[in-house]
Amino acid sequence: MRAVRVEAHGGPEVLVPADLDEPTVGAEDVLVDVAAAGVNYIDTYLRSGLYPATLPTVPGLEGAGTVRAVGSAVTDVAVGDVVAFCDGPGTYAEVAAVPAARCVPVPAGVSVEQAAAVLLQGLTAHYLLHDTYAVQPGDAVLVHAGAGGMGLLLCQLASALGVTVIATTSTPEKASLAREAGAAHVVGYPSFAEEVRSLTSGAGVAAVYDGVGATTFDGSLASLRVRGVLALYGAASGPVPPVDPQRLNAAGSVYLTRPSLGWHVRTTSELRARAAEVFAAVADGSLTVRVGGRYALDAAADAHRDLEGRATTGKLLLVP
Repeated sequence: MRAVRVEAHGGPEVLVPADLDEPTVGAEDVLVDVAAAGVNYIDTYLRSGLYPATLPTVPGLEGAGTVRAVGSAVTDVAVGDVVAFCDGPGTYAEVAAVPAARCVPVPAGVSVEQAAAVLLQGLTAHYLLHDTYAVQPGDAVLVHAGAGGMGLLLCQLASALGVTVIATTSTPEKASLAREAGAAHVVGYPSFAEEVRSLTSGAGVAAVYDGVGATTFDGSLASLRVRGVLALYGAASGPVPPVDPQRLNAAGSVYLTRPSLGWHVRTTSELRARAAEVFAAVADGSLTVRVGGRYALDAAADAHRDLEGRATTGKLLLVP
């Protein structure tokens, strides 16, 4: 099969196309012909060594496709099923072996590309809005990178819940996309904390959803209302240095949390229940998935360069 292989940590150039043996299917696994694989920031962390990974490896956590074979102990997934998954690994390939318990059925009304593009980020947006800080109608929240894959989903889902969304973007074109997705206000990065205070009559926002990290952290903290929540769910600009807890006191007895998807889909039932809600919103048209770029497997390095260079909007896909 054609796949992408990483043999050493580094920049996008370490994503090397290769012809590899297809993975074997274990007793509790399914073998999936990958129709599309999602490209996510966590892939860049694993590639660079920011997150630990055993090398060599085929990267990629998210994908969707048709089940070709099932293991001997699998009872709830069948050959021919269309499934999606977001905790691979090994989705930068034509074929992936995935634990059956981590597969989600793709319903009618959701295309395989939509499933691959929305699952990881859609599940993340779901837990951020319903668990990390459970938004309430009338709340104001700040969403960073409002035109990115995550940002567009957060803007849509939060505004549908009656929340006033303030989004940050870096260009007028990205600002237009964030507004189309439901952001009531869009601000630039240089003085966003001051603009957030102005837009909220000095009070600040109930929550900040920050996947940018190092460059936005201080301003995110300064944007919170008393007892607000800063959800630091990513580090696109680099990791945040250690923080003195007294800063949370000084900011108004605020809360800082570093959530991740794995802890919010620990069981098959929780994974599939959250996914069902996300897919239902896609199927009924209330949640739009923007695919900002499609790349061949051999161009995975280009996808990473574009993602890290902030040259993209929406979700990027690798299409074998």
